[in-house]
Amino acid sequence: MQFYPKARQQRPSIHHPAVRPLRFGLLKAATINLLLLQFLFLGLFCYIFGALFQQSGHTHNINILYVDYDGGAIGDAARVAYQKLKGPSFPTFVERPASVYPQPGSIEGAVCDIEYWGALYITANASNALSAAFAGGSAASSYDKTNVLTMVWNEVRYPTVVDSVIAQSIKLLSETARVAYSQANAKDALQSVNSSDPAALAAFYDPWTLADHNILVTSQGSRAIYNTVAIILILIQEFFYLGTVNGLYAQFKLYTSVSPHRIVIARQIISLIYTLIGAMCTAGAIWAFRSGWDVNGNQFALSWLALWLFAHLNFLVLDVFTIWILPPYIPMALISWVILNVTSIILPFELSPAFFKVGFALPAHSIFQVLIDIWSSGCNPKLYFSLPVLFVYEVLGIVLSSIGVYRRAHYACIKQEMDEKASEERVTTILREQQEAQLVRRETMHDVEGSGTSDSEDEPRGMERRDTGTTADQADLVNIMSREMSRSKVDRPDTSRDSTGPSFALAYKY
Repeated sequence: MQFYPKARQQRPSIHHPAVRPLRFGLLKAATINLLLLQFLFLGLFCYIFGALFQQSGHTHNINILYVDYDGGAIGDAARVAYQKLKGPSFPTFVERPASVYPQPGSIEGAVCDIEYWGALYITANASNALSAAFAGGSAASSYDKTNVLTMVWNEVRYPTVVDSVIAQSIKLLSETARVAYSQANAKDALQSVNSSDPAALAAFYDPWTLADHNILVTSQGSRAIYNTVAIILILIQEFFYLGTVNGLYAQFKLYTSVSPHRIVIARQIISLIYTLIGAMCTAGAIWAFRSGWDVNGNQFALSWLALWLFAHLNFLVLDVFTIWILPPYIPMALISWVILNVTSIILPFELSPAFFKVGFALPAHSIFQVLIDIWSSGCNPKLYFSLPVLFVYEVLGIVLSSIGVYRRAHYACIKQEMDEKASEERVTTILREQQEAQLVRRETMHDVEGSGTSDSEDEPRGMERRDTGTTADQADLVNIMSREMSRSKVDRPDTSRDSTGPSFALAYKY
């Protein structure tokens, strides 16, 4: 047995006159499509890298609240430390008087209400307590070094970013402030420290440890993909099933056999059920790998509903793409939609150039803000614009996709009429050719019979039977040909041997 013998049959040379136009046409089409895709992906790479460009240089756009309840040497040391660290790559500390935030709880409220990304405050009477601890005795033994400087932040807001931009920056400020305090007060402290008291020496060498008040600890490894891969998978998940649904409707020819309004209702029900199950699986995966994350069942249900809305509106958006965008450009639209959405949530807008705030209008940014609000129990009050954005996409998607069903049904009927007309014309042509051939044969047979000498009565009857049999065979043949020509290509079985691999409609054809 030879190795695929048909594939090894002799074919014309690439220099053959019939092949040369095909060769140049292939090269031209391949080159143009190559350039289109390269320009597309170059633009997408530039867009997403542009959003990340000079991230550290935009760190000063991150505002952190600073409140000094102490009003003593420690607060002065913190101010000196900030002046040393201040710059484009360091967050901006906004000092507010204690009268604006009379209690530490109000500072947490300001961070929870996202007025600031974080906060640092100095406990009241902290400087006096530290000075008293240097003298030893009960003041030293009761001194709490963790009740001096406290930082407040919410790690669930872009956890991979705030860890370094906020938490590490505040810790650096605390360490720098400790050095500044030692430099400013070392001489007086050395004179007053009780060297025989271990507690006093401990207070002198380690005056404070930064206290950490994290609204929602988000340290699990899966946090890295909440605003990246998870969103990408949701978008791709909807695209794949949309292709399946469209394929089923085309295969069963529903656009020409079912009323459009029924198709609209059926598609909405199918998409709602599919996205409901998909959202449940996504939320379930997040909860299954939360690794001690402090979230509860109510938050799971709300996350499920939010992801359901996001998944369904993206199903509708992608459906609109497939309706109104030319087929060659649908894959380009999909990848562009994915990159635009992911770029809108990969970083806080404060760390990106101002141009990228256009991401406010994209659903991925809105759903991520909704999820943060759910997970942190309301500590991201952006629902006033996030939910309207999501529902605008949902409503517009339903309207445009419903109109698209009527559009598809309209053109499907036109195509069916054209196919039927073409089939009838082919059948008519075949019948006419068969009739002409039969007429020629009859005339030939008549001439032959006229020149013969036999008077047998059986011959005409035999000829008649032959003509009748031939006509019946021809009619059967025509019926078979008619059925085969009217048979849709999607109805014919596909095999792996017939397949040449996946292919896309070409943006440019020779």
